[in-house]
Amino acid sequence: MQSYLETIVAALAAAAIALLVVEVVHRVTRRLGRRSLLMTELTDHSHRPFQVSATVLAVQLGVRFSTGYAVGPWRQIVLHVLVLGIIATVSWLVASLLVVIEDTALARFRMDVPNNRHVRRVRTQVVLLRRLTIAVIVVLAIGVMLMTFPAVRGIGAGVLTSAGVVGVVAALAAQSLLGNVFAGLQLAFSDAVRLDDVVVVEGEWGRIEELTLSYVVVQIWDDRRLILPTSYFTSTPFENWTRTEAAVLGTAELDVDWSIPVQAMREELRRLAESSELWDGRVCVLQVTDATGGMIKVRALVSAADAGSLWDLRCLVREHLVAWVRDQRPTALPRMRAEVGDASGALPWQAVQPRRPVRRLPDTDVPDDARVFGGSDDGEARSEVFVGREDHAETRR
Repeated sequence: MQSYLETIVAALAAAAIALLVVEVVHRVTRRLGRRSLLMTELTDHSHRPFQVSATVLAVQLGVRFSTGYAVGPWRQIVLHVLVLGIIATVSWLVASLLVVIEDTALARFRMDVPNNRHVRRVRTQVVLLRRLTIAVIVVLAIGVMLMTFPAVRGIGAGVLTSAGVVGVVAALAAQSLLGNVFAGLQLAFSDAVRLDDVVVVEGEWGRIEELTLSYVVVQIWDDRRLILPTSYFTSTPFENWTRTEAAVLGTAELDVDWSIPVQAMREELRRLAESSELWDGRVCVLQVTDATGGMIKVRALVSAADAGSLWDLRCLVREHLVAWVRDQRPTALPRMRAEVGDASGALPWQAVQPRRPVRRLPDTDVPDDARVFGGSDDGEARSEVFVGREDHAETRR
């Protein structure tokens, strides 16, 4: 009984000393690191695991040095449990230190900037590396804890002899899981997709909300979540609207009659774009893209700073042009013509005259907002991308 009491007193004294030392270190670190983000993160996130691991280590040392080898079998059991506790708490401490370092590195990159493509790439890589390192630490800790049991070490030779067969079976069983893990690492370092990227997958438009080693969460525009395995993004084509920059182009198409004054409609589109805060001032083009089936297809191409603004701008352009055609050019509404009677008679093709004369440009005078590849500076740059500088220059000559 006396040996038990001595062991308990020694363990309690060691734990008290460890807690006192940890508290002193914590206060000194907090005082010295007021202006250091790394020291602040250490005191906030690593204090608890450091406290627990130091206490368990002190108790283990107190029990070991306060008891002799002839005390009884309970000594080995207690020491073994404390060793397992040390392995677990030290692993917790190492994981917290890695998280602190990663958070400190991420704090240098701000997300609330207009062009945050590089920041989103770094954040995606760091988040995936954090998950991978924590998983590796947990696996290594479990392996070290298992190796403390003599029975496990005894069967180690038998396991190694059949490692080939076990490895093949494990690889076949975990083929899908390992494929997703490697696909997640490939996504993180290939820059194919990042956090907060706007993508179109499975016919749904949304934003990359979460990216892990096994799955990707896409927040759809109506706040639904689409969960896909990471291997989907390495084996299936998908649209990434913000891979290079957030600014995008969008279209609004209308079917109208052949009598529509295209130049007047183009000028109306320009007035609408210039009066809207959704337009970023880059592209505003109206073109006739098809003329079959008794109607013509008019396409309005506009640009916006991001995908959300583009969606609202496209809807605004479509609504405004529909109202403009209905109110200002009612004869240009889609219709089917049928001629009855003598075809050689003087039948009017236009029931209502335009309210104001339409100004027609000469064939050689093409406005900038009638060309996608050319005219404006942005159109010239787009033409050089698709044609090439030398070929484009020769074409212009």
